[in-house]
Amino acid sequence: MFRPDPFRRLTLQRLSALSAAALLPWRAGTAFATAASALNALPRTALVIGNGKYRNAPLPNPANDAGAIGERLARLGFKVVTQLDAGRDAMQNAVADYGEQLARHKGVGLFYFAGHGLQLAWRNFLVPVDANLTRADDVLLQTLDLRQLFDRLGKAGNAMNVIILDACRDNPFGSELKTGKGLSQMDAPIGTLLAYATAPGNLASDGSGDNGLYTEHLLREIGTPEAKIEDVFKRVRLAVRRASSGQQVPWESTSLEDDFYFIPPPDLKKLSQEELDRQFAEEAAEWDKVQAANAIKPVEDYLRRYPSGRFSELALVRLDRLLAKEGEKKVKLVNAAENPFTQGTGVIDLNFRVGDHYVYRGVDLLTQVETRRHINRITEITEDRVIFNNGALVTDLLGNIRKLPNGGTFGPSQYYIAEYSVGKKWTTRYDAVLPNGNKDAFEIDFKVVGRESITVPAGTFDCFRIEGNGWILAKGVRQEIRYWVAPAKLNRHIALEVLATRGGRIGRSERQELESYTRAG
Repeated sequence: MFRPDPFRRLTLQRLSALSAAALLPWRAGTAFATAASALNALPRTALVIGNGKYRNAPLPNPANDAGAIGERLARLGFKVVTQLDAGRDAMQNAVADYGEQLARHKGVGLFYFAGHGLQLAWRNFLVPVDANLTRADDVLLQTLDLRQLFDRLGKAGNAMNVIILDACRDNPFGSELKTGKGLSQMDAPIGTLLAYATAPGNLASDGSGDNGLYTEHLLREIGTPEAKIEDVFKRVRLAVRRASSGQQVPWESTSLEDDFYFIPPPDLKKLSQEELDRQFAEEAAEWDKVQAANAIKPVEDYLRRYPSGRFSELALVRLDRLLAKEGEKKVKLVNAAENPFTQGTGVIDLNFRVGDHYVYRGVDLLTQVETRRHINRITEITEDRVIFNNGALVTDLLGNIRKLPNGGTFGPSQYYIAEYSVGKKWTTRYDAVLPNGNKDAFEIDFKVVGRESITVPAGTFDCFRIEGNGWILAKGVRQEIRYWVAPAKLNRHIALEVLATRGGRIGRSERQELESYTRAG
């Protein structure tokens, strides 16, 4: 869809910002180190609640879980308040006090709850031990609405919050009280990581040992030195999934911007390009082994070592496919469009058909002149490749380019991924052999920044918008990327924008828009 002149002005503004940033690359590293160091030096406050002694539906592990989590957090520098088998008044008072502490100290907050939780009308409720729930009104009057906690944290205005809910048990309160299964999906408030013991709409195990399955692995991972908080929860997710044969898969929503460590590195600093290159070479060598082995264990080993690695999104897709072949019936996140508390999660459909046909129109971002049309028809599908136009264009199953019609070839990349949710971040780095035979490397940081409706020649689509910033390393070319995907409708991008600059000069400014598509069969 051609855009009016204001879009051209916006593009020029973006170009100016990129040019200015490119002149001072060292500042980004300084800002990273300063922000991360400041965050990890702040006071740490935790409220831990474990409810197990319910009158009609007792749980054996929440008291053990809460006690163990509280002790571990105290050793990690948190000032911890622990409540065991708390009634509603005690829970509300504890949450109020917790919010006041965070408002005073403006530090890092962590809230942990183990016990019964339930959803009603897309809202999530944590159940006190004195609740007697027989109808919907009882839920509103006798439980703690998770939004009360969100409100307290919003008023506190502290730097960062972590909310951990090991509360996805089945509804134990009788057949007359109709609630949804497990907890409902919610997007994390600003500056928050929200973690569930299992995917929304599913149930978590209370465990057969001293701790629940989720908390057992959480206890281990938060004690790992120098692990970023997102990596902690990714490792927990993998461990719980494998221990439960896919019947419990933890889930997180995040809006964090800075890195937090339960046990920070002794010196937080931005690595030099030489150090980054060496680390990438080591990781790429490990990924080559994973691809060559085509087995489950090497994928797991890679994900444990590199939970946020340059190939981690590719590894998750590979793991899904390998485990499915072995019979794993992985639980699925319940994703409801009518839920007002989330922008949802989009999962790409990897089922392609020979004959699927996609037409894109290229438009210059600055002049709005149509540049070229891309007509791509699937002519072959292999185990891990989608081949268009008899081999002229080759991608992986996610749409990441491996070969272009002009002869350029690319190593494994995760430009496109399998699952999108607002706030999700990832990085890709990959090597390329350019059409002229020269070699280069691309490194790009991506983030899902929103969900919006866009109109292109093929129609109007409800899309996730993804933004990326990075470099073509040897050339010193700065790239700014935006793309839109509608996983519920199509397994390829709906639109893509690329703005590439070097020394303030534009090397590429293009928008691709979906003109038409046809699914075979």
